Amino acid sequence: MTKTHIAKKRFGQNFLHDEYIINEIIKIINPKSTDFMVEIGPGLGALTVLLLNKVGKLDVIEIDRDIISILHKEFDNQITIHGMDALKFDYSFGGNLVRVVGNLPYNISTPLLFHLAQFKNIKDMHFMLQKEVVDRICAKPGNKDYGRLSVMLQCKFACDKMLDVAATCFKPQPKVESAIVRLKPLGLDKQYKVDEGALNKIVTHAFNMRRKTISNSLRNIINPKIFAKLGIDTNMRAENLSVDQYVALANEIDGKNICKNN
Repeated sequence: MTKTHIAKKRFGQNFLHDEYIINEIIKIINPKSTDFMVEIGPGLGALTVLLLNKVGKLDVIEIDRDIISILHKEFDNQITIHGMDALKFDYSFGGNLVRVVGNLPYNISTPLLFHLAQFKNIKDMHFMLQKEVVDRICAKPGNKDYGRLSVMLQCKFACDKMLDVAATCFKPQPKVESAIVRLKPLGLDKQYKVDEGALNKIVTHAFNMRRKTISNSLRNIINPKIFAKLGIDTNMRAENLSVDQYVALANEIDGKNICKNN
């Protein structure tokens, strides 16, 4: 791949170049020839080349026109390039089962994860993210990293940190460490039935006031009787409640149980 492209700060570009790490990521993804794969932000093709060796064809999403030009020259008709913002892309692909991979720009990683979580046809996702974000995604109750991102993604996905990646593995070198995370949709037997709007409202309120007890942070949303009904200790703080407990609270929000002043 041509290496003359200069990274653009406005797109959050940091290009992976460490061959050992690149090969380790491919092992983690374990692409098969029958997979329908989508790569977000292929950059200079560090992963793209090896993915194509496994799957033959690839859809990529890239917003930088200069990189799109390079990709066209390097890969010709092996890839289908969608030249647009990954945050606005429709990943449904007609309902086809899709595997998504990418080195996500740090500045859009959280909204992009929430956008991707809407699509029911995704088989799994493997992303390079800021290590701090991966720690938050995978955090368990009682951990300081546990928060809104943890709950909202863990209610849909099995979330696993797969590999730490040093800043020295990139050019230009970012100021933060990175990590690979795997997000795999929960099986039918583990899926939660919950109104996502209600869940997001509860979780946002709780973690915006994470130093307060749950009875105080949610007093304008949840009728106090509901905590007793669900066996939730009102002296706990936001980081102590499990995903199950947040889902249970969300399922109690209706015309009867929600506090009147909200």
